[in-house]
Amino acid sequence: MKKLLFMALLFICATPVLAQEKEETGHPTAPYNFIGLQGGVQNTFNSEFNNWKTFTPTASFSIGRWFTPVVGARLHLNGAWAKSGINYPLGTEDGHYNYNYVTPTADVLVNLCTLFGKKDWYPVNLVFVGGLGANYAFENYFRSEEKALGSTMLYADNDNRWGFNGKVGLMLDIPICKWLSFNLEGDLNARYVGKHEVFNDDILQFVGQAGLTFKFGYKKAKPAPVADVEPEPEPQPVYRTRIDTIWYDDVQYKDKFAGQKTEWKVYYGLAGSDFPDSAKELKEACEFAKKYEGVKMNVVGYADKGTGTPSVNMKYSKLRAEKAVKAMKDAGIDGSLISMDYKGDTVQPFADNDKNRVVIITAEGTEKTKEKVVNKKFRTKEVRERIQ
Repeated sequence: MKKLLFMALLFICATPVLAQEKEETGHPTAPYNFIGLQGGVQNTFNSEFNNWKTFTPTASFSIGRWFTPVVGARLHLNGAWAKSGINYPLGTEDGHYNYNYVTPTADVLVNLCTLFGKKDWYPVNLVFVGGLGANYAFENYFRSEEKALGSTMLYADNDNRWGFNGKVGLMLDIPICKWLSFNLEGDLNARYVGKHEVFNDDILQFVGQAGLTFKFGYKKAKPAPVADVEPEPEPQPVYRTRIDTIWYDDVQYKDKFAGQKTEWKVYYGLAGSDFPDSAKELKEACEFAKKYEGVKMNVVGYADKGTGTPSVNMKYSKLRAEKAVKAMKDAGIDGSLISMDYKGDTVQPFADNDKNRVVIITAEGTEKTKEKVVNKKFRTKEVRERIQ
């Protein structure tokens, strides 16, 4: 039952919702919801028994929605009790059997009047009904016409059974007012209803019912447009136009180049030539090479005259210059920016003898900056002002 109800819900949700606006017919049109109550008779046809004896009362409950004036859908539940019978070849134990049944179906509704007509509302509507669902038969028992106890026990079958059900039918729907309509419906069900192998030909059922349909959930109609009332014309204002001059600063920036020059001194001990990698002078030289443009660096090595011989001092000044250049290259300075020289003890840059064991690094570069240039300019603006 749960699976069937779930499939029916999916069926209704998948039906195209093509809602139309209410036309000016004086009657509300789709979309709207409805609940239906019906009562009537049913007959399950049997080829082995007198079908005039097998009419029984039946009732139905339905809930659904008309999506458009043409297409709708509903969940329909029909049931009560049914009667059928059997004739035996010898004609001595003809009898009938009764059972209760419930038939839930998911139905499609098509209004044939609005489908083939030109209006969305008719005083009488002919609706095609088609549906799929199930049939549940229960509480079956058999009675012999001669009330023979042996026959009653022989054909009793108390098992409840589910079966497939397919439905086609027609419904005549007559609107009474906005919320209510009267209907007559006739359906033909193709299904399995028998409870025993003897009753397997009980597959067709006719159901004829009359009932009422309660409608609700209409889409609200759009309010009628209110005719615009033209106001009295107001006096037209008078304007004049003047030209204003607006002065402003036109700010621009141009490149400015400024030369920069600096030098670093690295001192050594006696017979020392290794350039210290951690020297702050090396770090500053690297930053200078990155910051300025057109950089040129010159490295000159020296030796003190107060110790050693001229040839030894020349060798140490050269080693000091070479190792300084190598340290600068290892630190990331492009070698093409560096020039090198060494003086031995031929040049003494300092009066203090010990300070002449030194490497002097000089650097030159150009710093590029932006210079703010302000020019006074003006533009004109058209101003419209009211004078009356």
